[in-house]
Amino acid sequence: MAIHPPENRLWWNEPVARGEVVWIGIAFLWGVFMFLFMIWWHFTGSQNLSNEAYRIDPAVFAERTELAAEPYIVGEEGETGIPVVHPPPGSDLYMYARLWEWWPVLELERGQSYRLHLSSLDWQHGFSLQPVNINVQVHPGYELVMTLAPDRTGEFSVVCNEYCGIGHHTMVGRIRVVEPGQGGS
Repeated sequence: MAIHPPENRLWWNEPVARGEVVWIGIAFLWGVFMFLFMIWWHFTGSQNLSNEAYRIDPAVFAERTELAAEPYIVGEEGETGIPVVHPPPGSDLYMYARLWEWWPVLELERGQSYRLHLSSLDWQHGFSLQPVNINVQVHPGYELVMTLAPDRTGEFSVVCNEYCGIGHHTMVGRIRVVEPGQGGS
């Protein structure tokens, strides 16, 4: 109940003020522009990944990841003991997320192309490759496959950006990019 109700109880039949019509028109046109801009940017922005997704049992994905990493282990990551894997260029890489780690650490060669397979073994996680703007959701039971071709060397952080529990803030993985022929940590 209003303190001072309008005289005419059918207020929606009252004419709309010219200023309000102008602002409604501007808001509508801006919304149409943004909608069309998003479609245009999808095709011309060069930031959308061409990826594939498949259903997979988490235990099967864990086994594939460990089998794919085993022949190419070149060291271990500091105090965590997570293996550093340096697969040959053009190969399929596997990385999984689980509370609260990314496994394994990948070492790639600059200018080479790889197919990265991602999945989660437990909860939904977010794969955010920093400072590169790659950001995807990683779900248990789904294998996400994308093509990577690193164009600069350095150490890149893989950050989980989907809250996954009490240790979420510690869930940081690594992808190292080295010059061709310099692998092996």
